[in-house]
This record gives sequence, structure tokens and C-alpha cells, in this order.
Amino acid sequence: MKGIWWKTTGVVFVFYSLIGGLLFKVPELPILNESIRNIHFHVTMWFAMIALFSYGFYSSIRYLATGAEKWDIASVESNNTGIFFGVLGLVTGMIWAKFTWGEPWPSDPKLNSSAIAMLVYLAYLVLRGSIDEDQKRGRISAVYNIFAYPIMIALLFVLPRMTDSLHPGNGGNPGFSSYDLDSRLRVVFYPAVLGWILIGVWIMQIRVRIKKIANTR
Repeated sequence: MKGIWWKTTGVVFVFYSLIGGLLFKVPELPILNESIRNIHFHVTMWFAMIALFSYGFYSSIRYLATGAEKWDIASVESNNTGIFFGVLGLVTGMIWAKFTWGEPWPSDPKLNSSAIAMLVYLAYLVLRGSIDEDQKRGRISAVYNIFAYPIMIALLFVLPRMTDSLHPGNGGNPGFSSYDLDSRLRVVFYPAVLGWILIGVWIMQIRVRIKKIANTR
């Protein structure tokens, strides 16, 4: 992605979501109350994380197909940035859980699956750090990443739906789409999703450039 228009769009959307998420009127919902505002900060982190992990998955496939170093760098830096957003998603989720469920980490399949998904990707970084030879590290970590991605999808979206869960849209609980019928959340939520994804891509590109500069020294 070249040019500054998408970077400007990302910054504008994020600032809009910060202001709207904190100040705009939200639906009066039982239990959730004002904590529903966290949907603009917690859920959007996961969207950005998944977008970055998806590009990392694609980059790993491209690296195995071409052997070009640029795809290995793109893969690892996409995953690094995705892990950053994943940690932010866990932290904001814990804050939300504290105010809605009474504790930051209740025994919930979605929470536990999310933590396992993060560990899977942290293991990816450990694996890369344990291999010295560049091409060998790139090939092995690319294969690992190709398997890690569907595991992450299963942990976040498949397994929690097979059992009872406190999270909306899981275990028989209604999703947020059934709550915000007046769309007061949507007018902030959708720009926030796009804004954070664009900011995540921007951060990833900066990390890629730094990595390429370091490799040329």
C-alpha cells in the first residue's frame, strides 16, 4: 500500500472512534450498561489482529513458493504486529470482564481459547529465535505459521461455539447485532475496525522497513 491517503484515513477513523466511543450516546443495556463502549476498543483490536495474521499467513505461503526474503520479513512482522494487537485485545477484554462479569478472567472457553491462540503465535517467535540459518528459519517458521493460522481461527471462532460461553454470539448467547438495533454502536464501530486495521498495517510496514535496513548492514 503506497501513498498517505490510507494512513490519514486510519488516523482520522481512530480519533473519531476514540471520541465517539467515549462520548456518543449508547444503548441502555442490562448488565453491560456503559461498559458496552468497550466494543469499540476491545473487539476492534481482534479485527486488526486477524487481518495481520491473515497477511502473515499469505506471506508464508508466498515465501515457500518463491523463497524471496521479503515475504519472510513480511510474515514475521505481520505476526509481530498481530501479537501486539492480540495482547491489547486480551487486556481490554479483561477490563470489560471485570466490570460485566465481576472478575478479569472468568472460566470462559472464549477467553481460554484466545490465550491459547496467543501462545501458539508466541511459540512461532520462539521457534524463529531458535534457528540461526536464515533460509532454514524462514522455511520452518513459514510451515509452522501455515498450520498456526487455521488453529487460531478454530480456537477463536469454532471451538467456543461448541460449548456454553459468556461471550455474545457463542454458546447460544445472542450476538451484538441483536443488541444495537438503533445502530448507535455501528456508526462508531465500523470506522473503528477499519481505522485500527489501517494503523496495524502502517505499523507492520514500518517494522518491515526497519528489518530490511538492519539486514543490509
